[in-house]
Amino acid sequence: MTPLSIAISPCPNDSFIFGAWVLGLTPSPDERDCRFFWHDVQELNQGAFAGAWDVIKVSAATALRLGETHTILPCGGAFGLEHGPKLVTRKDFSGTPRRIAVPGLDTTAACVLRAALGGEFTQVPMIFHAIVDAVRAGEVDAGLLIHETALVYERYDLALRLDLGHWWRKHTNALPFPLGCIVARNELGADLHAGIADSIRASILVARTRQDSVMPFIAALARELDAATLEQHIAAYVNEFSLAMGPDGQAALNTLQTLRDLS
Repeated sequence: MTPLSIAISPCPNDSFIFGAWVLGLTPSPDERDCRFFWHDVQELNQGAFAGAWDVIKVSAATALRLGETHTILPCGGAFGLEHGPKLVTRKDFSGTPRRIAVPGLDTTAACVLRAALGGEFTQVPMIFHAIVDAVRAGEVDAGLLIHETALVYERYDLALRLDLGHWWRKHTNALPFPLGCIVARNELGADLHAGIADSIRASILVARTRQDSVMPFIAALARELDAATLEQHIAAYVNEFSLAMGPDGQAALNTLQTLRDLS
């Protein structure tokens, strides 16, 4: 049987969701061999368009563009309830940001930023962990932070200009913020899709009950290494919508689709 290829990001919420599965603490669907790959979020988005892997964590904005080739699974995604990507500048920057570093043009963060700011700025795409240094060095006016670094921007002496999590809640009647989804190639079929979803849910539940077993794995892949930041990130983005997207999660995706069409 052909191994299942699964590509995710190294951010703490993905590592938490898939950690027990990666470590062999939960079974794979149909007892299949699985091969896991880790990439930056924009690399994952581009890989999905190219059909590079069977199962992929992608930006929610990208997932909405993949309907002809992929199915959005009902679990494993990242939905923010309070937090979201954050637009930051140097503390001494007082003007209107015109050149803004974004973690990929296909990311949900960039899509929502375009809706929030009206698109009157130049997007400078770069890998997410290079954005802080680019802002501090003055290479760009501002940067859009994602993953765990968005929670600790003050650590880098940066100033918050816009919290997209707050903007989203205000403009969507407090729907969850759909940042990322798990998609699977349509040709795998509905039965295997269901088995993959079962493996994801089982992995989350095991991680919650055996957190000590998965935290070293999470820390090994993370950009911010202190335990408090990792736990804060996991608490922010692994929630009931990770187990089951449900009608509110679908409503959030529908709202994002509208924003994406307008941006």
